[in-house]
Amino acid sequence: MADATSLPFLARIRQLLPARLARRFARRQDGAAAVEFALVAAPFLALTFAILETAFVFFAQQTLEATASDAARLVMTGQAQTAGYAQGDFKTAVCARVYGLFDCAGGMTVDVKTYTTFGTVNNTPPVTNGVFDTTKAGYVPGGPGCIVVVTLYYQWPIYVSMYNTGLSNLSGNKRLLVATSVFRNEPYGPAGSC
Repeated sequence: MADATSLPFLARIRQLLPARLARRFARRQDGAAAVEFALVAAPFLALTFAILETAFVFFAQQTLEATASDAARLVMTGQAQTAGYAQGDFKTAVCARVYGLFDCAGGMTVDVKTYTTFGTVNNTPPVTNGVFDTTKAGYVPGGPGCIVVVTLYYQWPIYVSMYNTGLSNLSGNKRLLVATSVFRNEPYGPAGSC
């Protein structure tokens, strides 16, 4: 048991003990790398996932462009017209050219329109308030010599939207991918009205 003279000494030690422990804790280097990694890991992973998502979107866009160019040849050469393709038949032909990257049957929208001049072509996607309107897509492939625009639309899901990467341009964390091919039909038969 402590005597009366040691009581102020013990009280003084109790006061200094938390300060001493705090200084000793601040000087310790054990686990500093783990703490620094924890501070840097979240932004690093966010940046990595945003870069990967952006790369996938660009790859999907390039694939859609190649598909639109390839499928447009069916209309330009008159194969779709002479075979009597309807919009569903043309979409099936488009989907046959896309391999595994897209949910073509459920997510691809095909729009084929005919124009009188190249100057009147309208490339504005049918989007209102962040919602894509599939009802504005049509199928008018035109005859020989007609100016035709084949447009493929795909609503690509964006998964890293929590980091606000700016990739989504539709509501529901989706990006509208658009591939367009504008051309004049070849003279595959007698000229008709456009």
